[in-house]
Amino acid sequence: MQSRPSTFALVIALMFSALVPAFAAAPPTPDTELRALFDATWQKELEADPLTANYLGDNRYNDRWTDMSALAIEQRHRHDRATLEALRAIPRASLSPAAQLDYDLFEREYTQRLASWPFKPYLYSINHQGGIQTLHEVTELLQFRTVKDYQDWITRLERVGTLIDQHIALLEQAAREGRTQPRVIMQRIPSQLALQNVKNPEQSPFFSPFTRFPEEFDAATRTRLAAAGRSAIERVVLPAYARFTKTFNETYLPATRATVGISDTPQGRDYYQERIAYHTTLGALSADEIHEIGLAEVRRIRSEMMAIKEKVGFKGSLQEFFTFLRTDPQFYYKSSQELFEGYLAVAKRIDPNLVRVFGKLPRTPYGLRPIPMTSAPNTTTAYYQGPAADGTRPGFYYVNLYRPEVRPKYEMEVLSIHEAVPGHHLQIALAMEQSAMPDFRRNAGYTAYVEGWALYSESLGEELGLYQDPYSKFGQLTYDMWRAVRLVVDTGMHAKGWSREQAIAFFLDNAAKTEADIVNEIDRYISWPGQALAYKIGQLRIQNLRREAESALGPRFNVRAFHDTVLETGAVPLDLMEAHVRTWIAKEKAKDGSR
Repeated sequence: MQSRPSTFALVIALMFSALVPAFAAAPPTPDTELRALFDATWQKELEADPLTANYLGDNRYNDRWTDMSALAIEQRHRHDRATLEALRAIPRASLSPAAQLDYDLFEREYTQRLASWPFKPYLYSINHQGGIQTLHEVTELLQFRTVKDYQDWITRLERVGTLIDQHIALLEQAAREGRTQPRVIMQRIPSQLALQNVKNPEQSPFFSPFTRFPEEFDAATRTRLAAAGRSAIERVVLPAYARFTKTFNETYLPATRATVGISDTPQGRDYYQERIAYHTTLGALSADEIHEIGLAEVRRIRSEMMAIKEKVGFKGSLQEFFTFLRTDPQFYYKSSQELFEGYLAVAKRIDPNLVRVFGKLPRTPYGLRPIPMTSAPNTTTAYYQGPAADGTRPGFYYVNLYRPEVRPKYEMEVLSIHEAVPGHHLQIALAMEQSAMPDFRRNAGYTAYVEGWALYSESLGEELGLYQDPYSKFGQLTYDMWRAVRLVVDTGMHAKGWSREQAIAFFLDNAAKTEADIVNEIDRYISWPGQALAYKIGQLRIQNLRREAESALGPRFNVRAFHDTVLETGAVPLDLMEAHVRTWIAKEKAKDGSR
């Protein structure tokens, strides 16, 4: 039998073969070897994951889907192992200080990937907020401007059947191994699949690009492309979704579990602890510790809510005040259009005031869009979609316009701060604009940093001229309470055996959010263990750093410089963020001593 080179050797050869001409003139240094590894790995992973490439605005692989076959999943795992070996072959001690930080972050990323592998996270990929049943929503990321854009989409349609069959195999494996989502949230999926199982191909959401051609396309081109799209949907897409629906209803759904905690799945307790470490970037925190932090925060925020209730002169209990806020028509718009225009007005009020508290602002703009109605009934109040890495697509703040009668006005300012500016858009766009950083750092998504920053941003409302109305201030407290409650209910369900009903009741008792929002939120935590913990943990760390800086620097504390310091690294684990800010504090203190 002919011997084969090791995976490690193959990866090294592939990564550096293209760089030989560049290195011929000058021998590589550890720093250049490291950057070559970063660049080669980034490109390889974009090619392997076209949907991530789409999110980043990279359209080179627009004619294909991410391969979800068992072989491809295993190959990606082997690539992760080989990449970590290649990294460790580079002597860290020989790197510059900046490159050492890059090295540490890269090593942390791939070590985490290997840590999650035994728990088979890909088997939990479908949930009520997204999955193969909402695949068409990738069109939100694509720009249909040229004939090639449409031809690529047609090719993708021709390949949908293969992708769906791969997901059918994942459903069957999940059912065999007991690694399923809970039944209570999977019962939402059939109504989503019904949107795919249409009789007329032109009713399929996959056909939508063929209903809006650029003006310069002539009639013949439009007819040809639309016919090809219609044919692919009829021959490939619709039969594939029929197969998926059959497997989902007959094999997967009956195998889903009645309980909601991830701890009730194989290796579930260990998996939850791994998810805590991943999302908080603090591996030492236990579920019990996080639960107690959450309870303490709930008590603190309740006292601030009581003060607002008294300020507005409401005579009833806090629970009665919650009911008043949930039900009084004065707090709600009557139509989706009015709600959308209200969000636009809030965004316009925020933008001019950012210079009060930030020294550096991103060049990349953001826009406002409604959440697609195919997913709006089953998803959260809003979310953010980042800009294209090359600047060809702005960031977008997506708002849920489904049932405006449950979307309160008093939450709009705090929500916009979180999802747009100075929350997600400001932080993510600034990071992506730091071209000197390796791509994996410019696009890093450490949840505790990214979501912790957005939640910390909510506390800047007064400094931005917002929360002037006491109800709007109460909205900010509601959102802060929302994230404190998350610590309690997420750990409650996934580590302490809480039921879904217990979690909903605790949320209703402590926050003024509408029941529709609360149910959607609880179901989100059920399907995404640990992610909800990152917000409050990250926020508390940033708030503590600000207090530390204010105490150390006194009247010389500059909030704009503090924020710029927190943001200049891009997203990093919380311990590295703390070390970076404390270095800045020490340098600022030293300036005073040198005067």
